[in-house]
Amino acid sequence: MRIAGVTIARNVIKNDYPIAEAIKSILPVVDEMIILAGDSEDATNDLLQSIESPKIKIVHSIWDKSMMYGGSVYAMETNKALQFIDDSYDWVFYIQADEVVHEKYHFVIKEQCRKYKDDKSVEGLLFKYLHFYGTYDYTGDSRRWYNYEVRIIRNDKRITSYKDAQGFRKNGKKLKVKRIEASIYHYGWVKSPKKMQDKRKEVMHYYKGDTAGASPFITTDEFNFNDFDSLQKFEGNHPAVMRERIQRRNWQVNFDVTKKNFTLKDKLLYWIEKKSGKRLFTFKNYTILA
Repeated sequence: MRIAGVTIARNVIKNDYPIAEAIKSILPVVDEMIILAGDSEDATNDLLQSIESPKIKIVHSIWDKSMMYGGSVYAMETNKALQFIDDSYDWVFYIQADEVVHEKYHFVIKEQCRKYKDDKSVEGLLFKYLHFYGTYDYTGDSRRWYNYEVRIIRNDKRITSYKDAQGFRKNGKKLKVKRIEASIYHYGWVKSPKKMQDKRKEVMHYYKGDTAGASPFITTDEFNFNDFDSLQKFEGNHPAVMRERIQRRNWQVNFDVTKKNFTLKDKLLYWIEKKSGKRLFTFKNYTILA
């Protein structure tokens, strides 16, 4: 059983993405790691080359500026990266530049890949998500944050990245997946208020189009982290690869987790989810097999 890892990277230093940590977090699971390095304006390529592992293969790419609208360039680059995976691999572990896997999940991930290797009805594996917000001490726990997503797919060239690369499709249809007991730690919303705002300005171009500009939409220099509906204190521990980055944190944000900002409908759905563990009336980017 063989697993290939894949990720895309562009301007990760400029936007303060933990790409090195993301890659290192899945290296023990994969047999090869394909990194599609875009035409960065910073030292992203130097950072990628500094990650020492014989498993890593860096391929260079130029992002198509005409595909910026709606974030479709992310899917286009992901699909490019998938083409570099040899047919000898059974699974593909896709990790984004701000996602990290805790080492405590390595064993179960490999076991589940092995378990479903020959069951062709299983097209992907579904991970739970922890979305950190503001600092490394809080996670979003409302419906605003997607709670599951597919990150391991079968190595089948008919499976492609969907929309802005959050999920996947096979011949345009949702993947049939099995849920596994492993989580993705998402750190995309953990930055200083200044860095967070800078990143939003950059990313806005990928969704509004390169010529739209971000200034009409973002008018302040610092992101307002108080604009949340519900958070909870994180009581666990972070992946080992994140320790050095966490120690370098030079800002502090404190939140009142008792503060909730819901509509009546969302308040009811939040209460039901907390009581039952089920999220009702939510879009699922996959089909879960029994």
